[in-house]
Amino acid sequence: MAVTYSKTSPFFGTRFYGNFLDVSNKRKITKLASDKLYQIDRIYHLRPDLLAYDIYGDSALWWVFAARNPNTLKDPLFDFVTGNQIYLPAKDTLVTDLGL
Repeated sequence: MAVTYSKTSPFFGTRFYGNFLDVSNKRKITKLASDKLYQIDRIYHLRPDLLAYDIYGDSALWWVFAARNPNTLKDPLFDFVTGNQIYLPAKDTLVTDLGL
């Protein structure tokens, strides 16, 4: 059974064998000097999906924050807390890197 994940998925490009995923292909988000430094506001505490929706119009892109900030967001959910500072990639960067 062939499973194809959408381009917004962190698993896009990872092969699927029956009931199992292959080793995940980590998707890269280009780090640019123009990325905005953002301090996580209390309304987004533990909710990267809400921030992704507000910035990119797609809550499925929640994982790009962890991909862009691997040293700050080791756990993409539980490290997404009020006061943490992260870099936000521009939507143009995601269009290029993810082929959206």
